[in-house]
Amino acid sequence: MSPLDAPKQPKYYSGVRPGMNDSDRIAPDCAGLNFFEIDHQFQSLLPLYLTQDELNHFSPHFDAMGEVAGGRLNDLAMQADKNEPVLHPRDRFGRDIDWIDYHPAYREMEKIAWGDFQMAAMAHRPGALGWPEVTPAPIKYAFQYMFAQSEFGILCPLSVSETSAYHFEWADDPKLKEMFWEGLTSLDFDNRLTGTQFMTEKAAGSDVGEATLTAVPDGDAWKLYGEKWFCSHADADVALLLARPEGAAAGTKGLGLFAMPRRLEDGSRNSYRIVRLKEKLGTKSMASGEIIFDGAKAYAVGDVENGIKQMLRQVNLSRLSHGVRAAGMMRRCLNEALSVARYRRQFGEPVVNKPLMQGQLLDMILPTEQALTAVFYAASAMRRADAGDEAGKKALRIATPLLKMMACRDNVPVATASMETRGGLGYIEEWVNARLVRDAQIGLLWEGTTNMNALDVITRAVGKEHAEEALLNDVTGWLDAAEGCPGQLRSRLKQTVSRAIDFARAVAADKGNERHCRQAAAGLYHAQTAALMAAEGAVIGAAGGDARRLLIARLVLDRRLAPQDPLKLDESPFEAEAAELLLSDTPVSLDQATALLQR
Repeated sequence: MSPLDAPKQPKYYSGVRPGMNDSDRIAPDCAGLNFFEIDHQFQSLLPLYLTQDELNHFSPHFDAMGEVAGGRLNDLAMQADKNEPVLHPRDRFGRDIDWIDYHPAYREMEKIAWGDFQMAAMAHRPGALGWPEVTPAPIKYAFQYMFAQSEFGILCPLSVSETSAYHFEWADDPKLKEMFWEGLTSLDFDNRLTGTQFMTEKAAGSDVGEATLTAVPDGDAWKLYGEKWFCSHADADVALLLARPEGAAAGTKGLGLFAMPRRLEDGSRNSYRIVRLKEKLGTKSMASGEIIFDGAKAYAVGDVENGIKQMLRQVNLSRLSHGVRAAGMMRRCLNEALSVARYRRQFGEPVVNKPLMQGQLLDMILPTEQALTAVFYAASAMRRADAGDEAGKKALRIATPLLKMMACRDNVPVATASMETRGGLGYIEEWVNARLVRDAQIGLLWEGTTNMNALDVITRAVGKEHAEEALLNDVTGWLDAAEGCPGQLRSRLKQTVSRAIDFARAVAADKGNERHCRQAAAGLYHAQTAALMAAEGAVIGAAGGDARRLLIARLVLDRRLAPQDPLKLDESPFEAEAAELLLSDTPVSLDQATALLQR
């Protein structure tokens, strides 16, 4: 008998189908699936946020990305995670010419992102993937969302390359644009430049004003002296960084923005060294290091006295990208958990039928779908802002830190719950769950912690810029236009959104009440996403599609916004019946959703 043939089962497998061996009892994962095809909620939202022409053109490319993400990219990500970059600090002659070796899997992932799908250039140049115009934000982030389901680490270099290019548009400096923008936005993989941003110093993490990296004038350029402490994508072709011009004021007001090339115009190495790479918990495929600057040549970008404001524009773009990546990772975590729960049998039936497992899966479904809606809303606000719409700019201003704060925060328990669903195998590095848990943590740290983003939402976006007004108008408009949304749910959602905004304003007005900023920001996020999901579900359902987002909206109200008594039995039949529908692949009709919402 071949070793691959199923052996005869021992007696303790009484009731198991004939020919089944121990390995057959192991639940499958999502490797090999098309991540676009299986993501029905993502597909259902595309017609709401894309034009018909965009949908027709990009759907085949979304399908191609889904196939790559579930197939080759998934394999490469596993390899790159286990074969970390290696720093060579000197060459064989003892010269301080450091370079980083990457595993071939990482290089192939670069080719997929920058070359095959032109993801770093599509928001800057017409022609990416055959689209005759610059690619709109919802499409750009749709590709990042699918890519992140297999590989998180390389999306950092991709995002900072793409966002760094904006500085050379905003600065309107022909020389710098030719030096850097042309390469950063190249559609030709072999002629591209990569970018990064360096902000963190030993004494300057969240408090960037403590930075000590010094910039000294040198003709039409500057020389940099000092250190940066956490430099992701350490060997990028050009780094955007904050430094303090010699003699400038203390604090953030004294910081300027500079572009530092890795190589000078004559091809020689610039005067800085990568002294070591960080040994990180996650994102192991991507090199983060510590850098010492010893007179490195750099160029001022824009007004040297306005550096922090310029850099924060890129930080906000990076925050949005982080939220997108967290949304993608949560989708992968949810799909992995469903794959296990529907396959694995205990006590005679699939574990997905067990009430406790259904509750755990609902705890994953809600934040996953909330994040997807928040991504599309923020991306649509960016599209409007790019077109010059002032309300779109305000909406983007508040939607970005809300998404970053909550999606990255939710990603951690969702990844953990997915690992727990798989059981002990989820802790084993041969499976994707362990990497998802490790990589999820970085979303809490990069581009501002949860506390920093909460402060940004409440004290600045609400307290100073009144951006919540645009959010209120958008959400109200969506609900009013969604004719299929049941009136009672619509009224409850409007009331909840109004209460969340009133609370955020009250906290913002109380200057010494920072301790409630996280609570207020979370309330805004939950109210916003619940209202938008209800509108989405109603519109999709009225068109004959899956209206399940109506049920999810109600669950967000019940589980994430309503008071909970831990010592009281929940006697409402709604949640149990909603779970049965949400855990099935069968679409939920508008009539079904409406009837259940009346319970």
